[in-house]
Amino acid sequence: MSSLAQARDWYVGARRRAFAWRDELSWPAKMALAVGMACFTGLAAQARIHLPNTPVPVTGQVFAVLLCGALLGGGWGGLSQLLYVGVGALGAPWFQGMAGGVGVVTGVTGGYLLGFIPAAMLVGFVTRRFALVRRPVPMCLLMVGAVGLIYAGGALQFSMVMHTGLKATLDMAVAPFIALDIAKAMLAANLAAALLPKGSDGRS
Repeated sequence: MSSLAQARDWYVGARRRAFAWRDELSWPAKMALAVGMACFTGLAAQARIHLPNTPVPVTGQVFAVLLCGALLGGGWGGLSQLLYVGVGALGAPWFQGMAGGVGVVTGVTGGYLLGFIPAAMLVGFVTRRFALVRRPVPMCLLMVGAVGLIYAGGALQFSMVMHTGLKATLDMAVAPFIALDIAKAMLAANLAAALLPKGSDGRS
């Protein structure tokens, strides 16, 4: 067997063993992973870019949320984001700009934060149930759908807080972020596809 084939076999076996290990963890260990991914989301939130004509910044949170769902699964991934939003609402300074408190969750960007929870759950549950989704293109499509959930929550709360109509809401709360969030989904999808075992029988 060539060294290239041996390396591929090791890689396939390693990712199979990693996710078998994840599934066999005790619930305290899984909770620790959920907390870790919540912290990762908080770190990603600090990477931000302010855009003109909108009070909503671009952050790294969407990338973290999508990857969280793919790696932890629907239940623990959703819990991770629930912890992120809940602990942040209690005052932990890990929302964008090192902010915290319930005012952030009820404010102009709070709908996006709340949308993180179903987005991570969707990615996790579909990825876990359907092995064919664990490849770059279908994974990217799934993650773009999850981004749509984030947008739905974000746009709804944005319109309520800012008292904007449909066009103004879409112009300020959705349109400026589409290209960048598709890029984040592509990056997260390719990374997740590289890490997730492909076969439903765990052999690839």
